[in-house]
Amino acid sequence: MCGTLTFAQEHSPAQNFNGSWRFFLGDDSLASRSRYNDSKWRKLNLPHDWSIEGKFDEKAPGTTNEAALPGGIGWYRKAFVLPVSAKGKDVFIDFDGVYRNSEVWINGHYLGKRPYGYISFRYELTKYLYFAIKPNVIAVRVDNSAQPNSRWYSGSGIYRNVWLVVSNRHGFKNWGTYVTTPEITSKSATVKILTSIDTASLDKQLRLKTTIIDASGKSVGSQTSILPGAGYMVGCNQLEEIKITDPQLWSVDHPYLYKVLSQVLEGDKVLNSRTTTFGIRSLNFDEHKGFSLNGKPMKILGVCLHHDEGALGATVNVHAIERQLKILKEMGCNAIRTSHNPPAPELLDLCDKMGFLVMDEAFDMWKKKKTQNDYHLDWDKWHRTDLEDQIKRDRNHPSVFMWSIGNEIREQFDTTGIRITKELVGIVKAYDPTRTVTSALTETDPKKNNIYQSGALDVLGFNYHHELYPDFPKNYPGQKFIAAETMSALATRGHYDMPSDSIRRWPHNGKDPLKDGNADMTVSAYDNVSAYWGSTHEETWKVIKKYDFLSGLFVWTGFDYLGEPTPYPWPARSSYFGIVDLAGFPKDAYYMYQSEWTNKPVLHIFPHWNWQPGKTVDVWAYYNCADEVELFLNGRSLGVKKKQGDDLHVMWRVKYEPGTLKAISRLNGKPVLTQEIKTAGKAAHLQLIADKTKLKADGTDLSYITVKVTDADGNLVPDADNMISFKVNGTGFIAGVDNGSQTSLEPFKASYRKAFNGLCLAIIQSKNQKGKINIQASSPGLQTTDLTIIAY
Repeated sequence: MCGTLTFAQEHSPAQNFNGSWRFFLGDDSLASRSRYNDSKWRKLNLPHDWSIEGKFDEKAPGTTNEAALPGGIGWYRKAFVLPVSAKGKDVFIDFDGVYRNSEVWINGHYLGKRPYGYISFRYELTKYLYFAIKPNVIAVRVDNSAQPNSRWYSGSGIYRNVWLVVSNRHGFKNWGTYVTTPEITSKSATVKILTSIDTASLDKQLRLKTTIIDASGKSVGSQTSILPGAGYMVGCNQLEEIKITDPQLWSVDHPYLYKVLSQVLEGDKVLNSRTTTFGIRSLNFDEHKGFSLNGKPMKILGVCLHHDEGALGATVNVHAIERQLKILKEMGCNAIRTSHNPPAPELLDLCDKMGFLVMDEAFDMWKKKKTQNDYHLDWDKWHRTDLEDQIKRDRNHPSVFMWSIGNEIREQFDTTGIRITKELVGIVKAYDPTRTVTSALTETDPKKNNIYQSGALDVLGFNYHHELYPDFPKNYPGQKFIAAETMSALATRGHYDMPSDSIRRWPHNGKDPLKDGNADMTVSAYDNVSAYWGSTHEETWKVIKKYDFLSGLFVWTGFDYLGEPTPYPWPARSSYFGIVDLAGFPKDAYYMYQSEWTNKPVLHIFPHWNWQPGKTVDVWAYYNCADEVELFLNGRSLGVKKKQGDDLHVMWRVKYEPGTLKAISRLNGKPVLTQEIKTAGKAAHLQLIADKTKLKADGTDLSYITVKVTDADGNLVPDADNMISFKVNGTGFIAGVDNGSQTSLEPFKASYRKAFNGLCLAIIQSKNQKGKINIQASSPGLQTTDLTIIAY
């Protein structure tokens, strides 16, 4: 069944094309034909990731590095009718990302193939379309069967958004508007707009009107120019220069956005229009002083993020991305590295709005492979096109402050790295000469690093080896520095091993599997465990904060992610690296960063207070805005502790007894904050906490429901693992469940989940219908509870 598409706004040509697709997991060579019976295929809406719906399998060809979930081949088809009003217009389909090896047909006509699973692309449909009554059929084959092809979970399918674009002739080229701000003062800013217009030879005069609009919707500058006339072109590039007064600058604390409204006019008639968001800001790296934004020194406080959204898999959902960014913003994070691929457009839109800098990364490998079936197979044919498309798509985002052309690239170890680096930097500079280019390097010997030897990088990005950072000016004279990837600290939320003051490297090296880890595959949440190549959180941060020339860092990683479960084998299937776990629950190190990266008062003591009587327990406190912390156990003072030297926490070694642990931070003798942790009794209740109680009834909005297992007095039971069942009634459904455990083999797409260390999560998604959504949680022996949210 298909419906006629309508276009609500005449000059907003892009229409969401996610609804009413059919899907088949498997292969059928006939499915590309327009006349094909797909009535038995599954109905669904995009975006869609079929891998996250599968079962964990120890023998999955992608291995636990890809989360031990299935790949395979899948087909998508959609029938749609275009109105007569679309006849004579140009029609395109835009895919934000398909993993991987996508092939597309329209009405049986082959449009092309894009192997890279992280790149956005467009096909023109115009000459193959039917109008009015006869339906059109778009068919997409996705092939993620050749495994392994990634070092982390990729997902499978049309996992990003799809758009249908219908425009009048003489339209704008895809990603054809380029906005720069070459001159900025406190009183004025010069804005240059290069506009590419795709048009046939003209027998009439057209004009281009360019208007700059501020955040309040007011025009702050405009210019109109005449486009070249008949017989001149099949396309043109028009450069406009507009000066605006009293500009509002974009920054991480004040992310002010302007818009460029571009209009192609015939007389007073608007033939086509496009809106481009941009920001006015200046960026600078200095070999001595580090990074500055708008002339003000600023330490880059970043994290690396892979693209999955935990229980949602690779499926792009703007509300899920926004939740991640809010959690990181509260921690004090001001920058994101898109590890190790071009991100979803929604991530960049949110970073523009919320105030994050972005290192926009292109590739995890070049010609030399990292896995058997990865992008190295497509490098020769596709790397130029993919990189060009990435730069053109993302170059107007004020959040994007630098480009990365690769991560830990193996060509740094041979001379081909010199040639390829120069080529890639040249491609970037051809489309955006305004930003710096880096690559995340691992070879620390300048003489052996061929990517460095190319001389093409503006800023040197280094992964790990924090002990060498102080000598960077000596080893790389005149060069600028960014720590592109750091730490690789490991932790399981809510698990603690004593003693806490000895550092462990798990695994110990790259050859031998870990043999002295924990039998239950946990890692202590004290910040004292890291991979052998990395460091604890505190070790590297102490170095970065000390030197101005170290412009900043990106921590590996902000969130746990699916796949790469270092240091353990199966059944571990997701990472331990995150500052926040896979479900979005902060680990204790989160509060170390919050105490260091923000000015808001922080006092965080841990661990929980349920232990065997007489056990010696290490109690840590992260704090700021104070000069001391005093710890009490059942009213008795255990002493005052103060940070010494470059300490980032204080610690007491305490003989456990049940009761209340209380900490008070003080500044000049006056209390700043107080925190208590009480010994929890037997599990008795479930507590539901929604991050949003009102959802848009648009079929995409999400509410993340945290479930806490508590005792009769409301204290979290820190080792609770109760099975929790969910029932949802009304205008919503369960999009996923999780608990943050790296070893849980329960499905993410389910109506139940065990608590892990007292917590679990249910993700509720709205339908396209207004009304109430009631969520009920129950567990044997515990009091059933419910929560109602509103879809409006």
